[in-house]
This record gives sequence, structure tokens and C-alpha cells, in this order.
Amino acid sequence: MTYSDIAIVAFSVAVMADLFLFKNSMLTRAAFWTSYAIILPFQLLTNWWLTSRNIVMYNPDAITGTRICGAPAEDLLFGFALVLSVMGLWEFWGRRGMQRD
Repeated sequence: MTYSDIAIVAFSVAVMADLFLFKNSMLTRAAFWTSYAIILPFQLLTNWWLTSRNIVMYNPDAITGTRICGAPAEDLLFGFALVLSVMGLWEFWGRRGMQRD
């Protein structure tokens, strides 16, 4: 399985979990998209910093080859999946009173 495949699966699982498992509908909320718009530039900056210094390197055979800020475009899918999953779990657990004090 390539990095591209993993990113697509992570993206798909995160979207399906949000819509059908957690039933948060985060994707329909302006608050989610505002949060993501704040996070995205920092993800791109971090991607650029890590890849420009060869701290993180990618096998060219495992990615599509399209790069954004030095990192594979797949990183955007993977980052989106992580942000959506964390925000979705936070909302899900918060609704159920599973917050720790």
C-alpha cells in the first residue's frame, strides 16, 4: 500500500466516521472550516520546513509526485483526516460527558 493509498483511506474513514459513526456533521459547520483554515497554513509551513531540511523524505514510488510546500499533496488529505478525526472525537466525547476534569 502506498502513501497515496493510505492518505485516501484515512480521508475516507474520517469523513465516514464523522457522518455516520459520530454523527457530528462537522463537515457542515462553519466552525470546522474556520478551524481548518487556521490549521492549514501551519501544516503547510511545517511540511515545508521538514521536507526542505530532509528531516522527512518520501519514496517517489509511494506518492503521486505532486508537491505542495515541499511535501506530497497526499499530506493534505492525511492532515485533513487527522484534524477532522480529532475534532470529531472531541465533539463526540463531549456530547457523551466523557470529558476528564
